[in-house]
Amino acid sequence: MKKTEQLGPYTLSWEKGVFPLGGDALALGEFASVKPGWRVCDLGTGSGALLLLLARRAEGLALTGVELDPLSARTARENLAANGLTGKIVTGDLRTVPLPAGGFDLVISNPPYFPVGSGKSGGPARSEEFCSLAELCAAAGQLVKNGGRFALCHRPERLVDVLCALRSRGLEPKRLKLVSHSPDRPPALALVEAVRQGRPGLTIL
Repeated sequence: MKKTEQLGPYTLSWEKGVFPLGGDALALGEFASVKPGWRVCDLGTGSGALLLLLARRAEGLALTGVELDPLSARTARENLAANGLTGKIVTGDLRTVPLPAGGFDLVISNPPYFPVGSGKSGGPARSEEFCSLAELCAAAGQLVKNGGRFALCHRPERLVDVLCALRSRGLEPKRLKLVSHSPDRPPALALVEAVRQGRPGLTIL
């Protein structure tokens, strides 16, 4: 049985076996910088939720998603088609996907949070078994153009890892936002946006 969620003018649907829509994706979809006509690539797109979230904010986006799981990739294609959006969903490994280097204004990702062997798990979609943080940043650094942006969400306790991995791939962290479930609780989510070959200088929102 499919589940559905309304995202502004668009409807997102997914079935069992596809990573469900969550608050992290919603927060990232609002946080990332996007402008009309940008070429956007979502690494690990799942159901295509981030593509819909960005499309509702800016017109004329050229949408691309990369997804390893065939069921999820098919779901993303169906969601784009059902909402009258054109785009390309590539089924494959984001580390080796044949997409043009420097071909995107924005790369975005809601990636696995937990390193292999960390003792933590949110299921296969939350473990770095198939793609480490360093490999994700390497892929993003390859795909985004100079001056383009890479936005991702992650766990606050891994913020140092995130910032170091970004900078090592020529992606300079420029915007950071920490999200808490309530004012009396510590942050549960870190949103980071980096610029390819950007100048040093981090704005904390």
